[in-house]
Amino acid sequence: MGVWPRVRQHSQVAKVRSWPTVKDGPRLLGFLGYKSGMTQAILINDEPHSPYKGRERVRAVTILETPPALVAAIRTYSKNEWGLKSQSEAWTKEPPKDFERLFTQPKTEQKEESKEKPKSKDKKKEKAKQPKATPDALQKLAANLNEVAELRVLLASQPRLTSVPKKKPDLFEVTVGGGTIQERFNFAKDLLGKTVEISTVFKEGQQVNALAVSRGRGFQGPVKRFGISILRHKARKTKRGVGAISGRHPGILHTTPRPGQMGLHQRTALNLRLLKIGTKGEDVTPKGGFLRYGIINGPYTMILGAVPGPSKRLIKLRVGIRAEPTPIPAPRIISIDTTSKQGH
Repeated sequence: MGVWPRVRQHSQVAKVRSWPTVKDGPRLLGFLGYKSGMTQAILINDEPHSPYKGRERVRAVTILETPPALVAAIRTYSKNEWGLKSQSEAWTKEPPKDFERLFTQPKTEQKEESKEKPKSKDKKKEKAKQPKATPDALQKLAANLNEVAELRVLLASQPRLTSVPKKKPDLFEVTVGGGTIQERFNFAKDLLGKTVEISTVFKEGQQVNALAVSRGRGFQGPVKRFGISILRHKARKTKRGVGAISGRHPGILHTTPRPGQMGLHQRTALNLRLLKIGTKGEDVTPKGGFLRYGIINGPYTMILGAVPGPSKRLIKLRVGIRAEPTPIPAPRIISIDTTSKQGH
């Protein structure tokens, strides 16, 4: 029941449904990266109540490739009796060329003057149109700040800078926390159209939350899905099933192990410790590259423990909601295992 519900996600990108409240700021409360793989690191244990404090420990770590993210837009929300409602937004004036894979770009004056091509009879699904970036968009946002309850920015990933075989960027709506609404707007306005490094959002040693969609395993039976015991060989009708599903009343309970979807669920890993933020990927890339991923070319992030999802999966990092009130500095790392993961 700790991993309920076991519902198949419609998208491989996780949703962030809540954000923490911070006092310092204004600042961004999240970032995004791509999962490369796992390796081992030898570090000095600095847990205050651990019997291994001060000794070397071999720990499993997860490596994420975190290239700079582009601040593509600013979006404001107002609050009513039903919750948050999207109010207005302002996009960057010069979006990158890869945004054509996300939206239908607004037409320029030269394109409007050109002759229109004859429309084909086949009606195809059109992409969502990107809001046109007008110089008055920021002025309208500034004029209605008294009605704004929450301010967010849209971060766009740059997969061309990674080993992920894709060109279409991913959008991540990140809340700007801390300070007043006016301070948040000025902070977001200065970042609009610029790139942001992960080192400006998180610090080494900080506890973060990782949101991702787990690896999909398809339709599975109750033995593999819930780990129940296999019945004896003289059991009636089946062995890899439940002996008694339910009585006549109250019927089948939701806690009864039943076959169904396994994997491809959204999961949130809480209080993961961020060990290191580096700029040279060759420091952590094993010989021959990570399995099913490749070589890390640019900035990376090392996290203690496991992160949900397979390699190449988009990972959303968020400031820890249940993190320790007093952050602990990052432990000293002795060495990182860079031997081949291919058995060479």
